[in-house]
Amino acid sequence: MRLRLDLAYDGTSFSGWSRQPGLRTVEGVLDAAIATLLRDPELEVRLVVAGRTDAGVHATGQVAHIDLTAEQYRRLASSRRAGSVEQSVARRLNGIVAATAADVVIDRVSVAPAGFDARFSPVWRRYEYRIADALSHRDPRRRTHTLWHHAELDTAAMDAAAASLTGLHDFAAFCKPREGATTIRTLLDYGWTRDTEGVLVARVRADAFCHSMVRALVGAAVAVGLGRLDGARLSGILADAVKANAFAVVAAKGLTLIEVGYPPDDELGARAELTRARREPLGRASDPSD
Repeated sequence: MRLRLDLAYDGTSFSGWSRQPGLRTVEGVLDAAIATLLRDPELEVRLVVAGRTDAGVHATGQVAHIDLTAEQYRRLASSRRAGSVEQSVARRLNGIVAATAADVVIDRVSVAPAGFDARFSPVWRRYEYRIADALSHRDPRRRTHTLWHHAELDTAAMDAAAASLTGLHDFAAFCKPREGATTIRTLLDYGWTRDTEGVLVARVRADAFCHSMVRALVGAAVAVGLGRLDGARLSGILADAVKANAFAVVAAKGLTLIEVGYPPDDELGARAELTRARREPLGRASDPSD
């Protein structure tokens, strides 16, 4: 039985998604909660996630899945007090996590359709990045989710430069290299606007993201917004397909995974197989995350 988990978290106190010895991670917290739920502290939980976010990155629309045996599902069904098994799992997991912290919330648990794979079935992922510059109202309640910048940024120049990067490209200039991982991606949307408080918001959507890609794209736009980098140069930097040093990668705290898009249920399996084939040119899957 495969269950889909829709969840959100504040990444401030986490060393990223992936479990790491001696460090607090989102996966580690959820693994422990699931083991407690199943009353098996020695259980090796295997959560599969849509995007393995870095340290300090937040999520409001993360998606993961877990496979349960028939016996595990039966025990969960027999122990529920009200509602469906899936509603009970979400409620109980939230209770277990909240006992020690409140920075992870399970929004929904559901039975995954046939062929569903949280990591390989998505057709796109969407992130947002927030920057409060000299023109913005700075809300201290959002300080862990917004980058504060001392100078005024040219929103129009940033938006125009961002639009020039969309399409299918090798984004090696904007990615931290990983052995055996492809850097070819389709950047579907990238643009900048100001919200009602004057905060700059980048909306970035792609089929997948290589390591640090979103924060590098934002860093390049900030350099353009400051007038330190000509926006027309970005297409040339992209074409060079080598790690660029013309801009700095921005801090993680302004970045949030907003949504993961999946195809219709009857296309989930085929999409997963296609993604695996594209992402494993050397027999090793690349990470479809930032």
